[in-house]
Amino acid sequence: MLIKTYGSAISGINAITITVEVNVDKGINFMLVGLPDNAIKESQQRIASALNCYGYKIPGNKIVINMAPADLKKEGSAYDLTIAIGILAASEQILSNKLADYIIMGELSLDGSLQAIKGALPIALEAKKQGFKGFILPKCNAQEAAIVDGLDVYGAENIMEVINFFDNVVPLNKTQIDIREEFAKSLENYEFDFVDVKGQESVKRAMEVAAAGSHNILLVGSPGSGKTMLAKRLPSILPPLTIEEALETTKIHSVAGKMNKFQPIISVRPFRNPHHTISDVALVGGGTYPQPGEISLAHNGVLFLDELPEFKRNVLEVLRQPMEERSITISRTKQSSEYPASFMLVAAMNPCPCGYYNHPTQACTCPLGAVNKYLNKISGPLLDRIDIQLEVVPVPFKELSTIKEGETSATIRQRVIKARKIQEERFKKYPNVHCNAQMNTQMMKEFCKIQPSGMELLRTVMDRLGLSARAYDRILKVSRTIADLDGSENIRDEHLAEAITYRNLDRESWGR
Repeated sequence: MLIKTYGSAISGINAITITVEVNVDKGINFMLVGLPDNAIKESQQRIASALNCYGYKIPGNKIVINMAPADLKKEGSAYDLTIAIGILAASEQILSNKLADYIIMGELSLDGSLQAIKGALPIALEAKKQGFKGFILPKCNAQEAAIVDGLDVYGAENIMEVINFFDNVVPLNKTQIDIREEFAKSLENYEFDFVDVKGQESVKRAMEVAAAGSHNILLVGSPGSGKTMLAKRLPSILPPLTIEEALETTKIHSVAGKMNKFQPIISVRPFRNPHHTISDVALVGGGTYPQPGEISLAHNGVLFLDELPEFKRNVLEVLRQPMEERSITISRTKQSSEYPASFMLVAAMNPCPCGYYNHPTQACTCPLGAVNKYLNKISGPLLDRIDIQLEVVPVPFKELSTIKEGETSATIRQRVIKARKIQEERFKKYPNVHCNAQMNTQMMKEFCKIQPSGMELLRTVMDRLGLSARAYDRILKVSRTIADLDGSENIRDEHLAEAITYRNLDRESWGR
């Protein structure tokens, strides 16, 4: 008897429906075809043990299982339940009249219990798109899939619950989630707040500007000056995720298997902080079976690279294209996967190997030329993509010991949201452009016009301070953001002057 059940494969952050055809016929054999990997080929033993625990068995007949489309590589153990239910229905051990209405996914333990799968959300979205009535999967993934409206989601603890559901013996409980309630519940759930930061008013202002225009930022300062503390608080002043952004971010984390079973949707902007020993593949994604890397896990959020010069040079260089394109394509011989990677880069570094170059009280012990050599570990093209490069000076004791509290993240965020709304309106006719950092040269000509006095100021400063040519565009973009924060339609001289102060590393005197 030929029976079809339905599962799903993950490609990038999207799902593809897989038809599992099971035919039980005369003879003795077990064949599994359709480009399954080793994990799927080993499913026979897991299925046999799981069925035996509940009094069922794999029939001793000829069983041919085809996973269509047959030219697409199938990976992972999540097809165990799909295949097991197909075998039971094809051998007439359970009823088969409802199978065509459901996507069925789950990894089986030897005792028949169901283990978590990856990619529950994109699978649920594809199931709804393809017109399936429901989705049966492990209970620990049910909340994640249930955020898809218009699809019945059933979480099961073991295979027996699924068998009883198809035999109309005991119904499965439908999992229901109010996505807006879940989204709002943790919308303000930030561990760190700018109210905890003493002093560093100029750096906090630079962080606000970076957040308002989604500008990449590099913090350079001696150990203990507060670089990491400030970076960790940046997500708390970024605009809240929209539901569309939250769904896209959740899809990426779901595919990577990073979702918490108690958190059905990611409602706060991600903050990823990889160690400097990370490989290029782990950073941008890939591997034998492509998976999203740290830059994709930071999509719609912040990627923080602490001790930037300590990262391998080839690791940093692979960031250049994703920072421009805001996506990464992983190509293999037989497949290609694209992952979104629209993130804010926040980097921190010491100014020199000993850490005390330009320190107000401690002398630098590095030999002549060591500061430039240390900075040269970061390539010019990468620095060129960092709009704000700021020196962080240690906080004096007088400011550290004060009991006066600074602004809260919530207060700063309101100003950032206001500036972002101005930018959304400005770029509404440009697809995929939402903030000032994403402007191209043509847009800058239209939106970054400055007065003759401002042009003269910019020329004078670039000549006197030895600012590099690449600083010109960055200063204009940042000054446009400062003007937005100020509610000004035009870029004034004071906006340009502030933007110029955020280009410390472009000065020819730096490190000499």
